[in-house]
Amino acid sequence: MKVRKAVIPAAGLGTRMLPITKSMPKEMLPIVDRPVIHYVVEEAIKAGIDDILIITGKGKRAIEDYFDRSFELEYYLRERGKTNELKQIEEIGEMVDIHYVRQKKPLGLGDAILHAEKHVNGEPFAVLLGDDIIISDKPAIGQLIEVAERRDSPVLGVEHVPQELVSKYGIMGGEKIGNDLYRIKTLVEKPAPEEAPSNIAIIGRYVLTPDVFDALRETPPGKGGEIQLTDALRTLLNEREMFARRVAGKRYDVGSRAGFIRANLELSLTREELRDEVIKLMESILREVRDG
Repeated sequence: MKVRKAVIPAAGLGTRMLPITKSMPKEMLPIVDRPVIHYVVEEAIKAGIDDILIITGKGKRAIEDYFDRSFELEYYLRERGKTNELKQIEEIGEMVDIHYVRQKKPLGLGDAILHAEKHVNGEPFAVLLGDDIIISDKPAIGQLIEVAERRDSPVLGVEHVPQELVSKYGIMGGEKIGNDLYRIKTLVEKPAPEEAPSNIAIIGRYVLTPDVFDALRETPPGKGGEIQLTDALRTLLNEREMFARRVAGKRYDVGSRAGFIRANLELSLTREELRDEVIKLMESILREVRDG
């Protein structure tokens, strides 16, 4: 089992970040000086992925434009001797082979994944959600790929969440079989806290096998009238083993306001040229808040 393709669903409406997402894809919201989806694509590349399919929707053209070449801008920068900026722009246009397909109706993550079947062409594939940034020494999706290739099975990225938040996630129940590794026994989409099999939540990283497409076709709409990937994976669990890997790294849910703000603050502190200035700014804001 060799994973060389990735699918990035980026067709969602971004309702948690309205009104800005009325005209701008949530995946294009800026984290410091690059859009969210840049970090996601970069993670896939660092994990050895060389073929990426992005599932887009209406109003998402900005994503395609971002990863395309911009000859006018490159000419402008070259003529004015802005070599550092030119290098950055050229690298974006040459990051990796990226393909696009449009999800015409917002029918959920499961339906978005179904749109990748033809491109995947019978191979195992990685899935990285377009509004989750994970900062780690080893790429988060690479951690899952290692397990998937060794076990020849689907692998879901997971993390522990507070019990009161389990209703916001797909939740797994299973047995721990190694450091940060679980054999999945059950999957539940957004359960009530008292009904959850654990507080181990599925996050936006998966390695899936092509048999998931048959499971998705058999899956009726679930919560919100959408085809839920978690429901399809629960069906697939009746036929094959499935594992979960607790991802080592810091995750930012940048599809939420608080997660977006936190990502901007914390990731700006990792930039040497910004760190001191941002610290002074935060200290100044805190003094103003304390002083009323």
